Amino acid sequence: MTVTALPSIPVQDQITIAQLTENPYAIYKRLRAEAPVARIPSIQRILLTKAADTKHVKENWELFSSDDPRTPMTRAFQAQTLMRKDGEAHKRERNAMAPAFAPRNITGCWQELYTKVAQDYVGGLQRGDTVDLFTALAAPYAARCLTHLLGIPEATDPEMIRWSQALIDGAGNFGNAPELYERSDQANAEMNALFDTCVGRVKTAPDQSALSAMVNAEDPIEKSQIYSNIKIAIGGGINEPRDALLTILYGLLTNPDQLEACKAEGLWNAAFEEGVRWVAPIQASSRLVMEDTEIRGHAIAKGEVVMTAQASACHDEDLYDRPDEFNLFRAKTSHQAFGNGPHFCQGTHIARRMLAQIILPMLFDRFPNMRLPEPDAVKFWGFGFRGPLSLPVTLN
Repeated sequence: MTVTALPSIPVQDQITIAQLTENPYAIYKRLRAEAPVARIPSIQRILLTKAADTKHVKENWELFSSDDPRTPMTRAFQAQTLMRKDGEAHKRERNAMAPAFAPRNITGCWQELYTKVAQDYVGGLQRGDTVDLFTALAAPYAARCLTHLLGIPEATDPEMIRWSQALIDGAGNFGNAPELYERSDQANAEMNALFDTCVGRVKTAPDQSALSAMVNAEDPIEKSQIYSNIKIAIGGGINEPRDALLTILYGLLTNPDQLEACKAEGLWNAAFEEGVRWVAPIQASSRLVMEDTEIRGHAIAKGEVVMTAQASACHDEDLYDRPDEFNLFRAKTSHQAFGNGPHFCQGTHIARRMLAQIILPMLFDRFPNMRLPEPDAVKFWGFGFRGPLSLPVTLN
């Protein structure tokens, strides 16, 4: 009996981290067609670019563990966060924060509070001005909303924004640049000091925040994990809504027919879903292979690390017609921008409420003729997280 060996995984040693940071979608398109399972030496991982494969990996946590031993995240966050745990350990820490994200709190607490925050920031913008909505609206709006959700309103917007970027840069530090870890270490020290103060407050006066839910639980998780949970939320909870808002605005402002239909028919939810599909705020994540397996006929050995590119999955030609185009009219198809399986983004519903139901309609109600003076000057950037680096608009 002859045993046919499985084909080896193609090596793509010409792909660099810099290329993936600058323009990953061109690379993903080629890989989906030529090598949907590819070994990328620069990131020390096997990259998966087809939607069926990324979905399969994310949904099978027992075979594909979140505990990637080579992730920079543990070093950057100074802890093994819930993002790198599976099964009951992951569920325990995720559930500890769950009350803050419950539908009753979204409608009964955060909706009203986030509307007031949006009114403050949108109300501070002046008609006729040309401003960068990255710094003038998207980042501070995301930061301020997050301080309330997490239970750390004492943190300033600049602190939150700086901490988030330091954590994200550290977690994506695949090249192990020491200066990135120095920044994340400083951010950790500052956050720990603030959290120590906030814990005392929520013990005395419990509220609907995530910190209060964790601290006042009947069987609380460890203090170190309470803090790492808050840090994970800071890391993703600013970048995701910030980048999603800017991406949606860019998509609408560069497609006037879609913008007019959106305003006339209130298609803000469709704009939200298309925006995050078009440029996924969280682009990729890693999984540790726990047993020998195979994907698309390629042998994947136990101990390998695969990277699921959900950004590529959201552009898979098997699911989407002309996926590189922003089109809120496209047929409704589920996407993987917020992940799937046990690690599906806990803040998805809050992000949708913040953007589609609060800030976007409010912004265009105040500035119905807002325009983008130089669309070609807007630069999208990022490998792990991605969005516009700036979005200068004229407010009319």
